[in-house]
Amino acid sequence: MQAVKQQAPSEALKGFLARYDGLRVRLPGNAAPRDAAAALLRDKGLPTPKEEAWHYTNLRSVAALDFQEPIADTQAGVDLLALLPKVEGPRLIFVDGRYRPDLSTSPDGLEVKSFAGTGVFGDLTKPERDRVVALNTMLTEDGIIIDVPAGFDAGFLMLAQLTSGRHRRVASHPRHRISLGEGARLVLLEVSAGIGEYLNNPVIEIAVAEGAHLTHGRLQQDSEDAFHLGTIYADTAANGVYDCFSLALGAKLGRTEIHARLGGEQAAVHLNAAQIMGGNQVSDFTTAISHDAPNCPSRQTVKSVLTGKARAVFQGRIEVARIAQKTDGYQMNQALLLSPDAEINSKPELEIYADDVKCSHGATVGALDPEQLFYLRSRGVPADQARMILVRAFLTDAFEAVAHEGLRDVFEHAVEQWWATTGKDAEAPAA
Repeated sequence: MQAVKQQAPSEALKGFLARYDGLRVRLPGNAAPRDAAAALLRDKGLPTPKEEAWHYTNLRSVAALDFQEPIADTQAGVDLLALLPKVEGPRLIFVDGRYRPDLSTSPDGLEVKSFAGTGVFGDLTKPERDRVVALNTMLTEDGIIIDVPAGFDAGFLMLAQLTSGRHRRVASHPRHRISLGEGARLVLLEVSAGIGEYLNNPVIEIAVAEGAHLTHGRLQQDSEDAFHLGTIYADTAANGVYDCFSLALGAKLGRTEIHARLGGEQAAVHLNAAQIMGGNQVSDFTTAISHDAPNCPSRQTVKSVLTGKARAVFQGRIEVARIAQKTDGYQMNQALLLSPDAEINSKPELEIYADDVKCSHGATVGALDPEQLFYLRSRGVPADQARMILVRAFLTDAFEAVAHEGLRDVFEHAVEQWWATTGKDAEAPAA
């Protein structure tokens, strides 16, 4: 692999490094990993399209900006609550990267700690090879640590990351760690939203023990002027399940990167997603699934609906180790272009070292079927409703992968809101 040449620090990176120098002695935890991350960023800078993993996504628009320290504004956090989906249950609220216990309701039966109180980094992430994670490691001030006891069904929990860039351009770097004990269960709804121009750079480490089951719903509806760079590292033990569905609707530029490892026999990982973008938005969904044990299935169905000049990226990699016989891996990316100027970049990959496996991948791109549109219009269905019906039909496979009814309702309502404000005015491509 070609080495990344040292580059002059961007405006954003200069600001981040200066902020770290000013905060270093006050940041929680061991300074060694933070110093290592800072040294890496000084040497390599932020990722660029010259690197294979970032070939389709350019952080130039982020690098050109100067992000400032968030303002401590109690009322701003209260106002941002209106952006959250209307669901019942306990919730953990972060505003500008800091935990807000006054806005949160702790879940019963769970041990919940703050990163600010412990300062302990997990051991799943790889900041030395992922400079977005290194940026988080350098600057994170707070996050949540959740330990679900063995055999305990924790039910539903919302983790909300809210950011206010109304008065100044800010950046937040929350750091979370979630561990499920043997046979434990949790349904987690992670929400990212905000107002104004900002960078939200969360990192989550997830450990699913033997026989445990984590259902992880992710709703990214950040401001249309915001940048979202979210990274997840998940490790699943024998007979454990990590079931993740991501819906990306917001942000000027958003990237979700998930590294999932199947570390024990009969473990299962599902990384399904929908990217629904308009205007000049860019959405990148990048995954790497490592099969490191035999008899493990993984599933990925990623749907993209694009209008205007929006662009989506799907990079999905399945890695099958030699020991991982009887692997069953499936990967599919399908895109629906509602505009002649919309664009999809798709790169599914398989890297297989075992000889007894069943793995497949594929990608399709298309537009709305004019015959189906004509049929609906001939039955008296208005044009925008007809188009919405076909878009929803296209997304059916993705939403059916969400087994939890409450999460599915949240995602369907979010899509309906998007259509009412953006999608119905999309220009259809010429037949």
